[in-house]
Amino acid sequence: MNRRSFLVGSVLFAGGAALAGCTSDPLNKNAGAASGAKVTLQQWYHAYGESGTQQAVQRYAQEFTKANPDIAINVSWIAGDYETKLNSAMLTAQAPDLFELGDFRYQNVKNGLLAPLDDVIAPAKADFSPAALGTVTVDGKIYGVKMIDDVMMLYYRKSALQAAGVQPPRTFAELLDATRKLDTGKQKGLYVGTDGVGEAATLLLWSSGGDFFDSSGKKVAFASPEAIAAIGGLKQLHDTGGLLQGYPTDWSDPGAFANGATAMQWGGLWSLPDIKKALGDDFGVVAWPKFGDAGKQVARVGGWYQLANAKSQNLEAVKKFIDWLWIKNADLQKDWCVKYGFHIPARKPVAAQTTEFSSGPAKDAVTISQQDGKSYSGLWNKASATLFLQAATKIANGQADPAAELADAAKKAQAEVDKQLA
Repeated sequence: MNRRSFLVGSVLFAGGAALAGCTSDPLNKNAGAASGAKVTLQQWYHAYGESGTQQAVQRYAQEFTKANPDIAINVSWIAGDYETKLNSAMLTAQAPDLFELGDFRYQNVKNGLLAPLDDVIAPAKADFSPAALGTVTVDGKIYGVKMIDDVMMLYYRKSALQAAGVQPPRTFAELLDATRKLDTGKQKGLYVGTDGVGEAATLLLWSSGGDFFDSSGKKVAFASPEAIAAIGGLKQLHDTGGLLQGYPTDWSDPGAFANGATAMQWGGLWSLPDIKKALGDDFGVVAWPKFGDAGKQVARVGGWYQLANAKSQNLEAVKKFIDWLWIKNADLQKDWCVKYGFHIPARKPVAAQTTEFSSGPAKDAVTISQQDGKSYSGLWNKASATLFLQAATKIANGQADPAAELADAAKKAQAEVDKQLA
């Protein structure tokens, strides 16, 4: 996953007490003094691993100040446990004015820590996919501007499917058939994770037309009859005998697919360059197949958002910088997405202008992300996700009745949701 590591379930800013003290590595501490600016904004990034990222964010800040001499940007490069340090800082006077976040939570809005950014995003709102907007929308207000889209999708080996006489699966029935037929002994049919579950339970739920919450967005709904039938599909996948399990690296790493251990693998866009290097043109990508007649193909979309501190003393300057960098500057958005990694610009027109996504599986990935993408609700936290995964794992292994197990997990998950809403 390297620098754009997707986040699942971490809860920032929860509770009322500060955690461990915040430490950072400011890139330009004297930005304001050096430029003569009237305002200096504090901006936080987590410490990305790829070469060039640190220099890039500093360059963006300097270019903004050159165009807006009254506003300087002090960029802090936060090494170590970014979430804990941000959590701690947001409860103090040293909180950053703006910061990135990969895992948006409803609780942050409820606690008054985030400023709505509707006025910033309004001119370009149509440029963002529903998945990019839905996660950061609370009570009709938008609290984040998407920086990058990291789509997860199903990779398949063209030559392996051709040899087995199967097409890239578009329905769950076709996925079961392909998983069975692609199992040659030396090569398994499908890899969804070392535990044989990974994100498959979520994908089955979404691909059936269901979701974790009902239309109110606050009532847990993954124990409906439709959801029970779909998640029960995990046991069907295991029963094919073609599911790869126990591989040394998990689904987020392309090793199992690139090394020929499996003919299909659920994986992230970040793996595409390495897969292309290993397999050339002998691969393609599709969304997760639909489940049932009422279902639809789906893909999970993660990524990072730019957020604003509601308590910033310079909120208008913060919004001006976010607008300049993530709405108006297409060239810098492309630079951030493809020069130091491989990620889709969150705005559709910018993605369409990005040469790296103009053909082949990369182009297909953009279509999948924008047309089939779904993201987690801000109310879906680590506690609820753990309950759901534990139930799904038992179902996959034939250790529990799907209806009873999901009903119990949903009841407990609703209690966790109610705590957030209380």
